[in-house]
Amino acid sequence: MFQKKGIYYYKNLITTQKTLKFNNNSMFSVIFPGQGSQSVSMAKELHDNFAYVKDLFKAADEVLGYSISKIILDGPKEDLDLTENTQPAIFLASYSIFEMVKKESNINLNKAKYFAGHSLGEYSALAACNALDFQSAIKLLNERGKAMQTAVPKGVGGMLAVLGAEINEIKNLLEENKNDYKCYIANDNSNGQIVLSGLNSDIDKFIDTLKTKKIKNIKLPVSAPFHCKLMDKATTIMRDKINNTNFEKPKNVIISNVTGSETQEIDKIKDLLIKQIERPVRWRESVIYMIKNGVTNFIEIGPGKVLSGLVKRIDKTINVNTINKPEDLKDIKPND
Repeated sequence: MFQKKGIYYYKNLITTQKTLKFNNNSMFSVIFPGQGSQSVSMAKELHDNFAYVKDLFKAADEVLGYSISKIILDGPKEDLDLTENTQPAIFLASYSIFEMVKKESNINLNKAKYFAGHSLGEYSALAACNALDFQSAIKLLNERGKAMQTAVPKGVGGMLAVLGAEINEIKNLLEENKNDYKCYIANDNSNGQIVLSGLNSDIDKFIDTLKTKKIKNIKLPVSAPFHCKLMDKATTIMRDKINNTNFEKPKNVIISNVTGSETQEIDKIKDLLIKQIERPVRWRESVIYMIKNGVTNFIEIGPGKVLSGLVKRIDKTINVNTINKPEDLKDIKPND
């Protein structure tokens, strides 16, 4: 869910992109990034060159009642990194790129077997599938960001990236030490890449445990413990907002962060978005599920290349392409 110095919890992670060709024997999924992929001036090239993207930025400013456009295009980074801004900003950038793909290429994204997103990226996936309209999605994410940021007093909770350990090993360590401290698995991102949430006092104790096992870890520069039970106040706030928002049946099958499996049912989607606030992001399982069901190609749409790196760590044989600027379209050649 979060980056450190532009790297998603892991140093020297390199993604090799291949030209992706669609044919009758291949299946692809479209995936959208979450928090941690943001950077000042993301989607600026699109904003400056495509009138319909500029219109989306203007619409976002009107819905939110402040200039998210200025924060994205000009910063400062400190404002962009505020969760209440980060979440709608990443959505706006991702949705703008999605619209660019639809209008400037021959790629038919409606042929994707699955749409999925990491945490807030699931909202991008739902909007891209016409389950949520643009205005509703960006408004919900602004409210979600504020609710998650204020659920725990600043400085009380945090998150920890654990590197090189498998999920069951971490679960066992947490169970063995449950009487001494309480931490929660927040993201199961890929093989050997897990993120935990908890009170900072408990995270510090778990770091000591990891040191005894010689397991690498990085405390993340965040101000709240996302995707765990400490977010219960945010769940209460967002339950009403999500339930009172109009959703349509998505045109494509959605993979839920909460279950790591598919759904297209409106009531189920709403319920899972509510549960997502406190439940871990099961990204590794989501990718494995898609691959087991025939997906051989992934297209990441959004700022950065975070998810492309995670997919390659999960399965090196899978083709992954990232689209965040017009020139990236040349790497994807439809062949129906």
